Amino acid sequence: MENHHEDTRDAVRQLFDSVDAISVQGYDQERRVVYWNIGSEKLYGYTAAEAIGQKLEDLIIPDHLREGVVSSHHNWVVNGVEIPAAELVLRSKSGRDVSVYSSHVMFRNARDECEMYCIDVDLGDVKKAQSQAVSKEELLKGVFESLPDLFFLVTEDGRIIECHAGDSRKLYVQYDNILGENMADFLPEEVAAKFRNYFEKAMREGGVLSFEYCLDLPIGKAYFEARISHLAGQKQLVIIARDITEAHETAELIRKQAYFDSLTSIPNRFLSLDRLSQMVKELERSGEKAAVVFLDVDDFKKINDSLGHDVGDKVLIEAANRLSSTVRDSDTVGRLGGDEFIVLLGSLAESYDAVDIVEKLLDVFREPFRIDGRELILTTSIGVAVYPDNGTSASDLLRNADAAMYQSKEQGRNTYSFFTKQMNEMILRRLEIEEQLYGALERNEFEVYYQPKINLKDRKVMGAEALLRWHNPLVGQVAPDEFIPIAEHTGLIEPIGKYVLAQALAFLNEWSQAHRQDYTMAVNLSPRQFRDQGFVEFVKECLGSCDVTPERLEFEITEGVLMIGQSCVDEVLSALNALGVKLSMDDFGTGYSSLSYLRQYNFDLLKVDRSFVSGITANQEDRDLVTATIAMAHSLHLDVVAEGVETGEQLKLLNELGCDVAQGYYFSKPIPALEMKAFKLKERFEVEC
Repeated sequence: MENHHEDTRDAVRQLFDSVDAISVQGYDQERRVVYWNIGSEKLYGYTAAEAIGQKLEDLIIPDHLREGVVSSHHNWVVNGVEIPAAELVLRSKSGRDVSVYSSHVMFRNARDECEMYCIDVDLGDVKKAQSQAVSKEELLKGVFESLPDLFFLVTEDGRIIECHAGDSRKLYVQYDNILGENMADFLPEEVAAKFRNYFEKAMREGGVLSFEYCLDLPIGKAYFEARISHLAGQKQLVIIARDITEAHETAELIRKQAYFDSLTSIPNRFLSLDRLSQMVKELERSGEKAAVVFLDVDDFKKINDSLGHDVGDKVLIEAANRLSSTVRDSDTVGRLGGDEFIVLLGSLAESYDAVDIVEKLLDVFREPFRIDGRELILTTSIGVAVYPDNGTSASDLLRNADAAMYQSKEQGRNTYSFFTKQMNEMILRRLEIEEQLYGALERNEFEVYYQPKINLKDRKVMGAEALLRWHNPLVGQVAPDEFIPIAEHTGLIEPIGKYVLAQALAFLNEWSQAHRQDYTMAVNLSPRQFRDQGFVEFVKECLGSCDVTPERLEFEITEGVLMIGQSCVDEVLSALNALGVKLSMDDFGTGYSSLSYLRQYNFDLLKVDRSFVSGITANQEDRDLVTATIAMAHSLHLDVVAEGVETGEQLKLLNELGCDVAQGYYFSKPIPALEMKAFKLKERFEVEC
């Protein structure tokens, strides 16, 4: 029985060596400290080095209790009269009162000497461990019940000697049946194998080892972290298992949020690109082919704009489900953002093996999407890049698949394109332009040109539109359609846009003074400029420094700007309107919801796109559309500007239809500031009108 007590004493020491929530002290029969755990250091303020060898009554016993403590201890050692568990007010190193619930256990050591162990629970921070703990067994039970962990003392071959559980529901086998059993006999084989492995490792290496395991319990799936320590002298192992289910589930949730798209539950951009990188590494070893497929839902913004984001979200969820059900289990379908998806097709014998899968991806969109009682007909544009033919790195494959997808867009959408050499040349050109675009402003490579605008009522020049031109020594003359989207993408459009505005207003002042006329100046606004919080203030400063009144400045805004759908658009447009600047709806007729935007914002002008103006003399449909547009605009008290006027016939018809302002090559192409300053209308204009 004494050996059992000594084993339990050592196990208790092992258990409480690193426990700081409970104070445990050991005293020899002369009441000198032989054991002092970290919990005692925290509770009473003495370090183990300070306490070891000191007498109990000299350390933590107040004066009025000293005599009773000495007497009680002597009476237990000599006469076997146990000291009952009790609430006591003891003393810390600093003299502070420490209220504890103190229990005591007496052991006999190998020399047949008595050792008393005090287990003190701080009543200031911890509930009573057990109000009726008057014996070692009751005390230990109370202590273990107050801890969330499972405690096992087992032999080296895994037979359970002791088991304590604060919550017996977390035991795989219930308490009455577990003592004396070998852990490997009742745990699932996978978990039992882990325990056997770590038992051997703990006996071989020493120290505290830890590992995680999972059990299916009646209360549900639970995850545990086991800590194992070998008591070499007793040939036993101490196991403390902590329930980490909540932490595990939290980590899983965080992992899912970090790696999976919250809307569609498929891999997000981060995980998709990571899998692409891993796929490329595997292909380098295997020598197989693979394909990166880019998909973009055609005209998806129209759905959001006309039917609402809820419907748009449901479309994306259904699209993700259709794509996922089409590919092989080994393939990846991910969402890059918005309406863009990526599909990774691995282990292809030949490039053309991807064709069948790509055609199936295209086909799944041909079945109508049934959303909230509506049937929506949607299409997708697909681009494909093949490893290693179209790239041997993740970035190259990604870029080339994207380029191929845009090729599908240009071909009329609802189709797929494989990457080609021509597209590669296009990408290289784009990269070269982007590289040269950085620093172009500082190198003074930009110049603002002006295209005159003609008032068809009085047949005079009433203003101009500012248009940016860029000549670079390496890439030559670059068209705005080519460099503006790149500037928008890189963010360079913000300083470039400010440059254009400042140049245009300075020229407007100079031009107006030279001719003594209040000309107007139209300047294009890009979506990125709306995100610049200081933009409106910059406009105010430019108007003031150039001595231009706000109503002489027009900002041309396309539907693409308005489709951003962010509050910053509303704020900027409201601020510009309040400032008195005029707003012009650009490219009217080419977008989807221009009419709704005319109702939503305070526009002053409406600009008919050149694609309709060019057809008005030969195409009845275009003529009818322009006629209706002019009538509608005038009913909304908006002036109409026709751009792209190239012939006298077009001009004459526009004049008959009541168009207010015209611009185009018929009058003048965009010209530099000096030419604009000297510009005069051709005499034939009077005749044509």
